This record gives sequence, C-alpha cells and structure tokens, in this order.
Amino acid sequence: MDLISFRDLDKGTVEKIFGIAEDMDHQLERKKVEKLDGIMATLFFEPSTRTKLSFQSSAERLGLQVVDFLADRSSLKKGESFTDTIKTVDGYCDVIAMRHPAEGAARLAAEVANAPVLNGGDGANQHPTQTLLDLYTIRKLKGKIAGLNVHLVGDLKHARTMHSLVYGLGMFGAKVTMVAPKGLELEEHIIHEAEKKFNFKMESRDSIDLKDADVLYVCRVQEERFADKYEAAKVKKEFTISADYIRKGKKDLVIMHPLPKIDEIPPEVDAMPQAKYFEQARNGIPVRMACIKMVLEG
Repeated sequence: MDLISFRDLDKGTVEKIFGIAEDMDHQLERKKVEKLDGIMATLFFEPSTRTKLSFQSSAERLGLQVVDFLADRSSLKKGESFTDTIKTVDGYCDVIAMRHPAEGAARLAAEVANAPVLNGGDGANQHPTQTLLDLYTIRKLKGKIAGLNVHLVGDLKHARTMHSLVYGLGMFGAKVTMVAPKGLELEEHIIHEAEKKFNFKMESRDSIDLKDADVLYVCRVQEERFADKYEAAKVKKEFTISADYIRKGKKDLVIMHPLPKIDEIPPEVDAMPQAKYFEQARNGIPVRMACIKMVLEG
C-alpha cells in the first residue's frame, strides 16, 4: 500500500489511520511503543524540517532503522535518472518516505518501487500526511470536525497543503470559508471537485473576519509570486494575522499553520492560547507512525 494522495483515501481508511494514531499517542505517553522490523529510506529532493524529521523520528520510535538519502551528495550529480535512483534505493529498504519538487514524482516512484511509498509533498500537488495530521489535530482539539467553520487564509493557490485539506474537510462535513488575495484563490477545479464529491458549498471572502471561525488555518502569502514588490508588501500586511484579529474571534478559536511561518503570524500571537501550530506539528509523530504501520502491514 502506498500513500500518494489524500484523494486515494476513503473516510473509513482515514478513520482507521486516526484510530491507529490515537493508539500511538497512548503508547508514546506510556513510553511503551510496539516495535516493527524494517528500514525506512527518506528521499527528500528539496529542503524540509518538520516532514523529514517527523518521518525519521516516527520510524525510529517504531523501531525501524533509517537510511537518509542526500540528493546533493548522490549519483544524481553524475546524471543518474530519478527512476534509477528509486529502483536502487528500493533494494535497500522496506518503506520509502519522499519529497520532490515535481508534481507526480511520488506516484512515479510508487509505480517503480516495490516498497510502499509515503508522499511527503510533490511540488504544489499533494501532501497527504500533512492533511491527515491537520484533521487529526482539529478533531483532537475540538472533539469533532463536522459542522466546524474552518477559515483558510493566505495564498491558497500555491499551498499544496490546502489542495488536500479542502477535500478532507469536505469528507468530514466541515464548513469552509476561503480568504485569499486576488489572484491567489484556490483553483476552481479543486473547489468544484470537493464540492461535488461531498455535496457542500465553500464560501469565499476577500477580507479577514474571524467572528464566526472555529478554526483558522493560515498559510503564507508568497512574496515571490508578485511582480510588484510594493503590491506584495501591501497584500502581506493585509493578510497578517494580528493579535487584534484573534481577540475579536471566539475564545476557543484554534489557530493552525503548516509551518514554516515567516511574518504572516507575529511572534506575540505564539503566546496566545489559541495558537496551536506547534502542537499541530507534534501531532505529525503519532499520525506518521500510524501511516508507516499501516503501509508496512498492508
């Protein structure tokens, strides 16, 4: 079994992953984790902090050994092809966790490799384990997902996190409000696919208003996408989540972010009780442990 796209999962499978993750949470609390045998190869063809380290940490907590592939020190520098690299590494491990800048690279790797492949992000396409840990975090903090009003704020067009997340939120019956700068809205085909699949309607707004938000999910406005740096600075300022915004929202608002955050959330917000993005990142451990266990055990 591979985990390439959140769209490959049905609700029953996601619930099963959540159940395993909850069990992993309990095992971690007791410091008694049931061990697995095997080796994980981590192939990250672009920089990563949380995804790579949490995959490695999850594997080692499960008792797996980890072999780490470093693209800039590999035979790719000599001209070796991507598929030859995957075929070679496949012979050295039992499961592959990978990230690649090219969309579709993870699915190609899954076609080439015999070992199961876990997609840690392929370009602006998919990031399924991030969506799983996001949904797991919401359910863990709020007790449910259905009926919650989740505000997605920032550059929704280029954030691969959002492409999977709207699908997952629709699957579990959440209400979705999208707030993005002009030109950085979520692409229409992604909206239509999720709305049609789960029979719900997402709302779009052009300004931030958190009065009805249960969950605020922020992603950065990417300055490099703008030709005019002054327009970029203006938009970034408009989409900065100030403490004043938070104070006007619900007391039990949950603020999430896939990280890294730059200046879209000021440091003073980190100390507010609504800020849950570092807890969100920690939830990557039980969720990715659950994913590893599931693909290894079929």
